[in-house]
Amino acid sequence: MEDKSNLSLDFQFGLEAGELLDRVQQGQRPGKLVDLQGKIEEAFRTLKQGTGPGHEFLGWMELPGMIENESLEPILDKAEEFRNKGPLTVCIGIGGSYLGTKALIEGLKPQLSPFIPGYPRVLYAGHHLCEDYYKELLSILDYYDYTVCVISKSGTTTEPAIAFRLVREHIEKKYGKNEARNRVAVITDKAKGALKTLADQEGYTSFVVPDNVGGRFSVLSPVGLFPLALAGVDVKKLAQGAYAMQKRLSTQDLDWSANLAALYALFRQYQYQKQGKKVEILANFEPRLAYMGEWWKQLYGESEGKDGKGLFPSTANFSTDLHSLGQYIQDGERLFFETVLSLEEQQNEVKVPYEEADLDKMNFVAGKRISFINEKAETGTCLAHSRQGNVPVLRIRLPRLDAFHIGQLIYFFEFACGLSGYSMGVNPFDQPGVEAYKKNMFKLLGKPGA
Repeated sequence: MEDKSNLSLDFQFGLEAGELLDRVQQGQRPGKLVDLQGKIEEAFRTLKQGTGPGHEFLGWMELPGMIENESLEPILDKAEEFRNKGPLTVCIGIGGSYLGTKALIEGLKPQLSPFIPGYPRVLYAGHHLCEDYYKELLSILDYYDYTVCVISKSGTTTEPAIAFRLVREHIEKKYGKNEARNRVAVITDKAKGALKTLADQEGYTSFVVPDNVGGRFSVLSPVGLFPLALAGVDVKKLAQGAYAMQKRLSTQDLDWSANLAALYALFRQYQYQKQGKKVEILANFEPRLAYMGEWWKQLYGESEGKDGKGLFPSTANFSTDLHSLGQYIQDGERLFFETVLSLEEQQNEVKVPYEEADLDKMNFVAGKRISFINEKAETGTCLAHSRQGNVPVLRIRLPRLDAFHIGQLIYFFEFACGLSGYSMGVNPFDQPGVEAYKKNMFKLLGKPGA
């Protein structure tokens, strides 16, 4: 019997692939999938044994099981200290030093938290080069007591380095150097790099970016845990959820009846290698999951998009985008499939009121919960896109939107990414293409030696 308290997959709208995956879960090896199953199984062994390219960055695999209360205490203590210093934190980072944190904060905080007195607020910097934004940010910091969290392994990445220069100058002028050093924490290399050197010189509190964990896989390390704790996320529950998924996926042998990551990787690779799909759309019907899509885009785009290969990761936020992209998804070129993040239970209850005049013709849903209507919108969309639109749809079902289940989702996506990347013959743990724009930018800016 399916465990309703854990993450699960729903293949009922997956068309041919859904029928094949159902058979795989029952222990069969359908002819259309047998070669792909073999590739996933080989990828599983490669990942488990640490024998593939990028194996030096597999620390994320054991990370949830290594997070103990004792290791969290310094993080939680510093987070509480920072919250007592002011309602605002500036979190500086880019890519994996930013997206995972924002995805989880946006997913788990109250959606109208800026209007809740005393609720911790996080502002982000270092993830772009918009001059007007920094002018606004520095102006806002004049009016609030704040702290700063800087995340960078080297300290020399252009966007966060410039942001920290700006904010460091502001915080030292506002509070003086002595107090400023008590309001800055850095998450960086344990022994070397510009940010580590600066932290030692200034006496900033430091947490370590693990050497064997790449940026896009780092949200369950101090890279994510400290800013998440600052924002009030229950990082202990987050770690427990991730560890529950680690135990489920990282078994001695691959169990096709239970390994959700292998099934997801197989579904994706069937669409890509057998059906010729070029794009995966990660859709949701829950606004709080929008930034989970942004984190997912980096995870899969940076891991698989190399050597002329890879699905293009795209996102859609329903039902909003059904009134903009919906026409194309329903009737446009059939170059994609959909993965839907499906939330089974809302935290609160709101029902549609009855109106005697019924001018908007909505009395047919009077007395029904908003979540009930949203669930029917989701199911109706999955039916329309798959049955009428011929778009394969896989649903990833989250029982609730809380720290435990988000922890499960994070580890599930990470493990599946490793399997999927290896199965298509790429190194999922490097990102050589990211350096191209930097080299051109540095040359244009006249950087010495560029």
